[in-house]
Amino acid sequence: MDDDDIRVVVVDDVKDAADTLAMLLVAAGYSAWTANSGEEAIVLIEERMPRFVILDIGMPGIDGYELVTLLRHRYRDEIVLIAVTGWTDNEARVADTFSVVDHCFQKPVDPAVLCGLLASLARDKAASGAKR
Repeated sequence: MDDDDIRVVVVDDVKDAADTLAMLLVAAGYSAWTANSGEEAIVLIEERMPRFVILDIGMPGIDGYELVTLLRHRYRDEIVLIAVTGWTDNEARVADTFSVVDHCFQKPVDPAVLCGLLASLARDKAASGAKR
C-alpha cells in the first residue's frame, strides 16, 4: 500500500467515538484524522485527500447524507465512503444509508472487520493500478 491508500478521515459528532476509532486505525498502521462535523470534514478532506472517509450519518448541521452528496460531487469515486451508523431501529434509514455509501457498518463496528475491509480495498486499488 502506498501512503495515499492508507489515509483515513473519521467523521463523527461524538468526539470520543471519532478519536477512539482513529486511534485504532493508527495502531493498525493507517494515517487517520478526525472531524466532529460535516463542515470540519470538508476542510480536513480537502487538506489531507484521504483514500477513505468513515462517517457517521446522523450528525447535526451537514449530516452524513449531505456530506456524502458533496464528496461524491467533488471527488466522484476517488474516495471510498464508509458509513458507521447507530441507526438500527428504522429499516428504511438503514437501507438509505447502504444506498449512498460504498460500505456501511452499524455501531459498534468491529475494528478488525473495518481494518480488514480497508486493507482489502487498498490492495484492490494497488493491484488495479499495477495493471495499468
